[in-house]
Amino acid sequence: MAQGDLEAPPGLEAVYLVDAATELESRILFRWVRRATRRQSVVVRIDSSRRRGGGDHAALHARLVPGSGDYLVPLRVVWMAPVRRGRRSVDWRDVFKPGDPRDPRGLRAHWIRFFHPSRVVPVAGQGASVADLLEAHAAGDEIDGLVPFVTRRAWRALDVCERRLLGNRYKVPRFVPETILSRRSFHESIEGYAAAVGVDPVTARERAARYLKEIAATHSPYVIDIIANVIHTLYRRGYGAIRYHEEQVAAVAELGEANPVVFLPSHRSNLDRLSLQFLLWENDLPPNHTAGGINLDFFPVGPLMRRTGVFFIRRSFRDNELYKLVLRAYIDFLIEKRFPLEWYMEGGRSRSGRLLPPRFGLLHYVVDSLRRGKADDVMLIPVSIVYDQIQDVPDYTREALGMAKERESLRWLVRSWRSLQRRYGDIHIRFAEPVSVATITGDIGGVDEPAIALQKTAFEVMRRIAGVTPVTPTALVSIALLAARGKAKTAGELADGCATLSRFLTARGIEMTEPADLSDPDVVRVILARLADHGAVSSHEALGRTVHWLEETQMIQLSYYRNVVLHYFLPRAIAEIALRQGPGSFDEAAVGLQALRDLLKFEFFFAERDQFVSEVSADISIDVPGWERLLDTAGADEVLAKMGDPLAYWAILPILDAYQVVGDELEALHGDFDEKRFLKACLARARMYRIEERLISGESASQVMFKSALALASNRGLLEGGPTEARLGFAFEVRRVRQSAAFGL
Repeated sequence: MAQGDLEAPPGLEAVYLVDAATELESRILFRWVRRATRRQSVVVRIDSSRRRGGGDHAALHARLVPGSGDYLVPLRVVWMAPVRRGRRSVDWRDVFKPGDPRDPRGLRAHWIRFFHPSRVVPVAGQGASVADLLEAHAAGDEIDGLVPFVTRRAWRALDVCERRLLGNRYKVPRFVPETILSRRSFHESIEGYAAAVGVDPVTARERAARYLKEIAATHSPYVIDIIANVIHTLYRRGYGAIRYHEEQVAAVAELGEANPVVFLPSHRSNLDRLSLQFLLWENDLPPNHTAGGINLDFFPVGPLMRRTGVFFIRRSFRDNELYKLVLRAYIDFLIEKRFPLEWYMEGGRSRSGRLLPPRFGLLHYVVDSLRRGKADDVMLIPVSIVYDQIQDVPDYTREALGMAKERESLRWLVRSWRSLQRRYGDIHIRFAEPVSVATITGDIGGVDEPAIALQKTAFEVMRRIAGVTPVTPTALVSIALLAARGKAKTAGELADGCATLSRFLTARGIEMTEPADLSDPDVVRVILARLADHGAVSSHEALGRTVHWLEETQMIQLSYYRNVVLHYFLPRAIAEIALRQGPGSFDEAAVGLQALRDLLKFEFFFAERDQFVSEVSADISIDVPGWERLLDTAGADEVLAKMGDPLAYWAILPILDAYQVVGDELEALHGDFDEKRFLKACLARARMYRIEERLISGESASQVMFKSALALASNRGLLEGGPTEARLGFAFEVRRVRQSAAFGL
C-alpha cells in the first residue's frame, strides 16, 4: 500500500530523506526502499516532524553542494486511524488509549504493524534536485541554513502526500512560528522597529517571538478529531441537527482550492464556531484559523481551542507597534500558504439578533496582505448561522435590562454545558456568494481608498449574510406574538398572522428553514410549546381554550428571533412610514425614504441612497404593481390600502420607541455625558413611559436599543455640551416619524 515515486529523473541519483519518529518507522522505510529499488541506496535521516530532532545534519549537509547530481526524495510512514462508521478518524474510544493511533509509540505501534498492516503506509513526497534546492534557497526569504531549509521543504512535500491519504480536514500548517522567525523580511522588519524606537534588536526579536507564540494556533489532527466528536455530542444535547445545503459546501470547497478564503460568519451564539467547525470537518474541508479574543485563552478551553485552529489576539493593541508587526506577519503567512481564516466582523455576539456594525481590524490586515502581493485575490465567504432557539437569549435579555455580562471562565463553561440539556431545535448554516477583495479594492480610487475599500467590503459582506439568512418558524411565531403588543391570543389567531407573514415571504422568494404550514394552529401550538419550555411565552388554559401572551421580559426575548429576519420586512415597513407622511409624487416619496434611511442607518445595512430607493420601490411593486403611477394619480392613501396589513408598528416602531426615550433623555441632560449613567436613566425613563402606556412595546426598554440610538446621536454630535437646538430637533424628528409608524394603533 506504499505510495509515491522513489525513482529519480534520468541523469540524477536518488537520495532518500527519512522523516522517522521511531526506529520502527526507520526500519519500515529502509525495507521499503530496498525492496522497491533492489539496490544499495543512500538514506539520510532528517529531523522528525513529529518528535523534532534525530536527524543526521552532517550527512545531509554533505549532499547539499553545488554540482551535485543528487535528487532528494523525502519519505515518511503514515499511520492510518481505524475505519469507524465509514470514516478513518479518532473518536472517544481513543481518548482512553495511550496516544494518537496516527502517531503510535512503543508496543502499540508494533501491534498495529503486525495485526493491522493496512494501516501502515510508507509514502514518498515530491522530490527535488540539489541544484533546484540551492537555487530556491538563494532566491528565497529564509535566513536559516540549508539543512533547516531542505528539512522544512521535505516536511511540506510529505504533508501533501499525507493529506491525500487522510483527507483535507487535516490540512494544517506545521511549525508556523519557526517558519516566520526564519524569514529574512521578518527579521528586517523587527530591526527596523528596533531602530525606530531605540531598543536592542535582540530584545525586540525575543519579544516578537513571545508574541508569535502567544498568537499562533497549533493545530493537532488528533485533537481536531476528538473535539469534532465532542462538538457532535455537545450540540446534540440541545439541538437536533446542523442543516445546510450540500451544493453550497461543495462550492466553498472548490473556491478554497484556487484562492485563500476567509469565512465571515454572523455571531449570535457561543456555538457559532463549533457548528461551522463541525460542518467543515464532516465535509472533509480544512480547519479554519479562527481569530479569538485572548479572554478565552484560559485552561482547559484555551489550549484545546488553540489545537483546533483558534489563534488568540489581544482585545487592544493600538499602541503596540511590535505586536501589530507580528500579527501582520502571521496573517501574511496564512494568506500566502492559502490556509483558510475565520473571524467575526461584528466583534462580539449580537445581543439584539440584528447584525452588528462590522469592525475593520483583521480585514485591514488581509487587504494589506493582498496589496503586498501575498496572493492574487482573497475570497470572503459570508456565512449566516441561525438557530431555532438560542440558549444565550435569556442572558442577552438580562444584559438588555442593565445587568453585567458574565465573564468567561470554567464556571461559565460548565453552566453553558448544562444549559444544553434542554431542546432548542436545529442549527441552520448558509453560505452567501463570496466577495472578491481584489475586485472591490480595485474598483475604488482616490486619497481615501484604503478606508473606503474596507468599509465597502465589510458592508457588502454583512448585506450578503443578511440576504442568505433563512427564516425559522420560531421567528414568524415570535413576530405574531410581538405584533399583538402583549395581548393574549389563541393559537388560531396567531396562525392567521403567521399565514400572512408566510405569504409575504413566499412572494419575495425568501427561504424558510423548513416547510412548516404555519396557517395550521396545531403547528403553531408545537412552536409555542417549545417557547414556553424556555419561559419565552406565557399561556393560560380555561373555559375550553388556551391563550398566549408576552410579559415585558418575554418581549425582549422574542424580539431577538424577530430581529434576525427583520431586514426582510424593512423595505415595506419604511415605505409605509414614508407614504403616511403624505408625499404627492415619487420624488417626494424618495426624499422621505432617504430621510428614514439616515435615521435608521445604525440599525441596518442599507444600500447606497439611490439604490436603496430602487430596492424599496421594487419591494412595493411586488404587492402593488405600478405603485409610482398610482401614487401620482390616486395619492399615498390608495397605495397604502393596496399594500395589505401594516408592518411598521411591529417592525420599526419598537426601535423608534427606544430612540424617543434617548431623544427625550438628551433633551433633559445637563452637564457632561456619562454613558453608563445615561443608559441607567434611559431604562428608568422607559419603564415610566411603559407604565404610562407611552411606549407601545416593552422590548424598547433595552440597553441594546439605546446604544444604537446613542451611536446615531454621537454621529450627529449631540452628546457634548448642554441642551441644543440639534438635540431638540432630533427628539422632534423621532417623535414625528414615530407617529407615522404608530398610525392606526
